[in-house]
Amino acid sequence: MPDTLLTATDEDLMLRYSAGDLPSFRELYRRHSQGLYRFVAWRSPRRAWVDEIVQDAWASLHAARAGYQPQAAFRTYLYQIARNRLIDLLRQREGQDHGDAGELADEGASPPQSLEQKQQHARLHAAIAVLPVEQKEALVLQQFSGMSILEIAAVTGAEAETVKSRLRYAMQKLRAGLDSAAGAGGQA
Repeated sequence: MPDTLLTATDEDLMLRYSAGDLPSFRELYRRHSQGLYRFVAWRSPRRAWVDEIVQDAWASLHAARAGYQPQAAFRTYLYQIARNRLIDLLRQREGQDHGDAGELADEGASPPQSLEQKQQHARLHAAIAVLPVEQKEALVLQQFSGMSILEIAAVTGAEAETVKSRLRYAMQKLRAGLDSAAGAGGQA
């Protein structure tokens, strides 16, 4: 892979891709596919929707490439596309049973480690799952996608101070939820 692809900004890569440079798209995909997948997986009420939303986000990016103008960070732009697609799906299927979000298995761990990791993941997932939607979204964007307060504000359309409040309340509720889960586990 040419060094220019590795050192180029996401916005430069997207501009190159909009001009027809396929290696630039491949680099964008390499940089952002896992983060986008994690973001959608945490936000989606149905595991079955995750692949569909992620694929739709990349397809929408492809369709909109000719008109792309870097007004925000590329990652913000991409996540907004995925978030909007999820909102569309939720509206279309409103009232249906949302099912279980499921867990991603951690392969390569020994059975005892794997069990402990699965239990930790389950406790964390359960604590995050009960957060209010706005708090959960802000938390996932910050902790799992590495976004700044301003980037989260751009993705969600909220003021930066609102994002800070959502994150503060989310962390308080998450700590309380994990503490109560650990206390309940110790009493069993």
